[in-house]
Amino acid sequence: MKVFFLRIYDIYQFSLRFWKEAFLPPYEYKEVFNQFFEVGIKSLSIISLTGFITGLVFTKQSRSSLAEFGATSWLPSLMAIALLRALAPLVTALIIAGKVGSNIGAEIGSMRVTEQIEAMEVSSTNPFKFLVVSRVLATTCIVPVLAIYMGFIGLLGAFVNVYNNEQTSFVSFFQEAFMKITFLDLFTLVLKSAIYGYTIGMAGCFNGYYADQGTVGVGRAANTAVVVSMFLIFIEEMLIVTLINTYR
Repeated sequence: MKVFFLRIYDIYQFSLRFWKEAFLPPYEYKEVFNQFFEVGIKSLSIISLTGFITGLVFTKQSRSSLAEFGATSWLPSLMAIALLRALAPLVTALIIAGKVGSNIGAEIGSMRVTEQIEAMEVSSTNPFKFLVVSRVLATTCIVPVLAIYMGFIGLLGAFVNVYNNEQTSFVSFFQEAFMKITFLDLFTLVLKSAIYGYTIGMAGCFNGYYADQGTVGVGRAANTAVVVSMFLIFIEEMLIVTLINTYR
């Protein structure tokens, strides 16, 4: 029990230090933009593939249920609501947690066990600002962009299925799709994605920064970063949906 509360205190101190360092100069602009590339550009291919397949398959699965009520014309609106409200931010966050979160945990963890972080401190470089702040800012800013991108790619997958069955035009499909989408839906998408991105970055950086026991600790840091971030994402999803639904 004592170890658990000490860990909670370490997480609190780590988070507090991040918010302090994020707003104090000097700013590591170059490293932040480098992490934008690592998190965003390098994830586009898997996000594109997953988003398109998600839209295509979900539309195919929903068609049979709606066809029983003669309501297949609702498919564009249904897919837009499902993707933008829930699937796009959640699936994007889970992919980034697995791909980027584990990478962050392993990278920083290997630097810790090989004493590269201590070497940075000796050379008058702030390792926390360079390694942690840049990565958490990158995941917090880029995950919302990737979620929006995945939402539109998912709608393209849905359009392919709808076009093959009803020959609905591209313009008509998207007009019907966004008919039920409100500003609150888009705001929720961005808010959830930013929170998920912050969670992924913090989980990866924290576990890597406090890694120990050599290469075994590096592997444990990467694995824990993924498991913890995914668990927290599901908890946050439940809380945010409950909160947002009170305002609908």
